Amino acid sequence: MNLAIVNGYVVPMDGDPIEGGTVLIEDGKITAVGSGLAVPEGVTTVDAGGQWVLPGFVEAHGHIGVYEEAEGWAGQDTNEMTDPNGARLRALDGINPADLGFQDALSGGVTTAVIKPGSGNPIGGQTVAVKCWGRTVDEMLVRQPVSVKSALGENPKRVYGDQKKLPSTRLGVATVIRDAFRRAQDYKADTDRKERDATLEILVKVLDGELPWCQHAHRADDIATALRLADEFGYKVIINHGTEGHLLADELAARNIPVIIGPLFTSRSKVELRNRSLRNPGILARAGVELAITTDHPVVPIHFLVHQATLAVKEGLDRETALKALTVNPARIMGLDDRVGALKPGLDGDVVIWSGDPLDVFSRAMRVFVNGREVYAYGPDGGTVTDPYYREVR
Repeated sequence: MNLAIVNGYVVPMDGDPIEGGTVLIEDGKITAVGSGLAVPEGVTTVDAGGQWVLPGFVEAHGHIGVYEEAEGWAGQDTNEMTDPNGARLRALDGINPADLGFQDALSGGVTTAVIKPGSGNPIGGQTVAVKCWGRTVDEMLVRQPVSVKSALGENPKRVYGDQKKLPSTRLGVATVIRDAFRRAQDYKADTDRKERDATLEILVKVLDGELPWCQHAHRADDIATALRLADEFGYKVIINHGTEGHLLADELAARNIPVIIGPLFTSRSKVELRNRSLRNPGILARAGVELAITTDHPVVPIHFLVHQATLAVKEGLDRETALKALTVNPARIMGLDDRVGALKPGLDGDVVIWSGDPLDVFSRAMRVFVNGREVYAYGPDGGTVTDPYYREVR
């Protein structure tokens, strides 16, 4: 579909805002962004009427589609907690596009989500990036795999401790990860192997730098363990959650290790969250840490992603950095910046028209486009998915 969004306050995220700007989309891709652009004949035109026009937000860490809402145990496919090393497992295979959370995502301006296995295992599995609209996960797919999910701290030691098996301690969790990478090193070195091992093949890709290691870690000591393991095996680590990352902000900045921080709205429901604070994103950003903000959906509903950024700004996070933490930063951190995260030629036509500044709590996503196709609109009776076929199959 060819589309022109005109007369908007365009915030491209990779350049300065444009008053009265235009975004041109052809065959699902952005072809031009600027002011005074000529709209080709026959192109569908949407008048933004001075409203804010931004790229769709990118949720860098969530469980939408694998942890379905209002479905109980039947919709819970987040953790395969029968094997501490689940590197061969794929979040892709557990996603239900009919999860109510996907429509919520669109209502909050979120058009892309990186879906990850849960944190019950030391090595949880492969993460996947999808658009928040589509009939099948294959239709929604942006990239597979995007990274490998791993967890340190309370969750894996509780899960396997309750089963009276390794790992039941933090040192056991680290040992499972270390043993897995040593086996992967041996597997890579064995050129005479006769059988394939799907688990070790994925870990070799981590060792070779093809896939980053998304490390669930809240406490500062677990973050330090994550850095220690990354140094030992030489892989690229991304800290996920990073509740106490501010205590090691200088170390993280010096190593150029990004942090996907959040969720930020939760209670201090466990020891690891004792130091959770809306001030922490600002501390990390001022130290020079590249930052993305996450809801960890459904821990915080995904359409509240922008509100976490708003309250982080209230507690000291720079406004521009806050918007980047929802767009270009998560896209770059997860290796998706060739597809999403900004309004610039060559990227996907994922565009959201906001009633005003998204960081104003009274603003809302009015119209949402994915690959240049309108999929959501807000009206007097509330938000609706606008694509007729999609609404029918839902």
